[in-house]
Amino acid sequence: MADAKKLFIKTYGCQMNVYDSERMAEALGASGYSLTDQAEDADMILLNTCHIREKAAEKVYSELGRLKPLKLANPDLKIGVAGCVAQAEGEEIMRRQPLVDLVVGPQTYHRLPAMEKAVRDGARAVDTDFPEEDKFEHLPKPPRTGRGPTAFLTVQEGCDKFCAFCVVPYTRGTEVSRPVDRILTEARDLVDRGVREITLLGQNVNAYHGAGNGDAWTLARLIRELARVDGLERIRFTTSHPNDMDDDLIAAHGDEPKLMPYLHLPVQSGSDRILKAMNRKHTADSYLRLIERLRIARPDLLLSGDFIVGFPGETDRDFEETMALVRQVGYGQAYSFKYSARPGTPAAERAGVPDDVALDRLHRLQALLLEQQRTIQNSMVGRDVHVLFEKPGRTAGQMTGKSEYLHAVHVTDPQVEKGQIARVRIIESNANSLAGVLA
Repeated sequence: MADAKKLFIKTYGCQMNVYDSERMAEALGASGYSLTDQAEDADMILLNTCHIREKAAEKVYSELGRLKPLKLANPDLKIGVAGCVAQAEGEEIMRRQPLVDLVVGPQTYHRLPAMEKAVRDGARAVDTDFPEEDKFEHLPKPPRTGRGPTAFLTVQEGCDKFCAFCVVPYTRGTEVSRPVDRILTEARDLVDRGVREITLLGQNVNAYHGAGNGDAWTLARLIRELARVDGLERIRFTTSHPNDMDDDLIAAHGDEPKLMPYLHLPVQSGSDRILKAMNRKHTADSYLRLIERLRIARPDLLLSGDFIVGFPGETDRDFEETMALVRQVGYGQAYSFKYSARPGTPAAERAGVPDDVALDRLHRLQALLLEQQRTIQNSMVGRDVHVLFEKPGRTAGQMTGKSEYLHAVHVTDPQVEKGQIARVRIIESNANSLAGVLA
């Protein structure tokens, strides 16, 4: 079509932003946009931003500066900022970068079509409300196109925990869970379009309490119902809080075959003193006892975690307690960061640890985590795993996918097809992946 418009979306941050970008593309698809992977070809550019990483806002402004030549070359190009930085900065973005046409927060992207029309008519649009209406109810139904074998599905948004370092309650709002029937409908639609594995998303996904059949469902109950969807072979969820890991969800890891043996369960610190300062509301011991119960339910469970070092007030002893916890748990994967203040959070006003000290601690922690990751990955050699193949690999005839433990696995075999789940014997452990042959 001669009047077809092109949309370029650059996504930062978490899996939920990936999901949100897909839904924004669908919302603007109803206004005649199709996706392009080249910003130079776009009629509209959206930056879907994340506020978690250090200097997140400044990185967005730098990216906007790099887009200025495209705007000068094409004055009709529309540029928007979405996501958590948009929520936090609001109209300040337009003040600092006049080339921006619209700013939309993560709770209002269902209003994008109306905002797009307004900017096409010459206005500038900002919407960072926390509306009462459910944005998912107002989004257009996705087109009936094929999908890859894996997909994200948001079931819960926001957070009520108010950790001292975290901006999520301020940018995503308080905890809200989607109704069960809407999740099941979306899941069935994804499966009908080729999806075999769904990852349930939420800022506090295991705090899920969506309405269904007249009462509030837990995440475990939702998982068990999703497991009954014919054609859905694998279920995962992220990100969890230790305080919301209830008995039924622990049990589900042992008795629901479609729930994969991988769990991301952030602890942040091994020091009770620092955990209290972070307002985490759990202790190192309660976390360790929780891990023990999970491993009783599912002995082969691979654990992932999050860690912050250099939090205000962290001493050498506090850090060593974190290292001790890591040694006791044994993580197959983990994310670790040097603390950086987020404006507006309680910890932002506290005196920080000297940067060189925090950086040294981060390097020591990352070395231990990498050692654990490699040990667990190397232990997979000689074992059989089940791999869901997602896409072609880097070499001719190679396909790559994920094992049930979320390890990246590649196999070179003409029999392997995208979307296939196959038994694979691991023959080699590489830096960030495993190699195998069909078993």
